[in-house]
Amino acid sequence: MEGRSTLRPADLLVFGWAEGKHACVDLTGVSPLVGLRENGFVAGLAARKAESKKVDKHAKACAENQHVFIPFAFDTFGSLAPEAINFLTRVQRVIHSNCSTPRGQGFVFGRLGFAIQKGLAAQLVARLPSVLM
Repeated sequence: MEGRSTLRPADLLVFGWAEGKHACVDLTGVSPLVGLRENGFVAGLAARKAESKKVDKHAKACAENQHVFIPFAFDTFGSLAPEAINFLTRVQRVIHSNCSTPRGQGFVFGRLGFAIQKGLAAQLVARLPSVLM
């Protein structure tokens, strides 16, 4: 391990993201229902807290290895943390500049919303009691 990076592989590594530096994107999905007793419900709060925790945990290590860290936090209700929105907006601009159809403009956010819904549905189905026949 001597001389090797201590970074774990990123969930997504984007080459040349900012000023020639690669970006380590860390995907995090959280439930907005966790911790309701302490704080009550505030839309997007769980995603923002998850984003903050990820920055505290990984940003310094990424910077030391000449990488940019991007926390991509979302909650299961579909709220995105600010850095996730910034990341997707930039990806959407690149797709839009390389795609001539009007449909391409909403493609990124639409696909992400579907992916979150699909994952949530799978979690709910897995918790259903099995029916004995």
